[in-house]
Amino acid sequence: MSEALQRHDGTHDGVASVAAATSPSASGSPAAAAASPVPPELARLRHSIDNIDSALVHLMAERFRATQQVGVLKAELELPASDPAREAEQVARLRALAEESGLDPVFAEKFFAFIVAEVIRHHEAIAAQG
Repeated sequence: MSEALQRHDGTHDGVASVAAATSPSASGSPAAAAASPVPPELARLRHSIDNIDSALVHLMAERFRATQQVGVLKAELELPASDPAREAEQVARLRALAEESGLDPVFAEKFFAFIVAEVIRHHEAIAAQG
């Protein structure tokens, strides 16, 4: 597993400092200063969501590093950027995983389709570079 999954303290790659700099209380506006404090349970849940979002970004970066390598290899082997059979296998696998995890499989498939479209675009660009 990546280091991003092991570090959930919000400090990886300056995530905490970015969050602090963009939070309403850091803006210095009178309205932000006058706002009532965030209830502790809401703050706890938001912190958890922020950590999950950070992990997702790091995982996507790791995934795209791997798919870039695949794109280079496909270009060297003169293989097409898209592999519909592999993509169909992945959709089925991820839909089942989503169902097991309590996630809407339709959402999971849409999310995967978005990622695959970007990966194919990258692969086509790599192949075009020669």
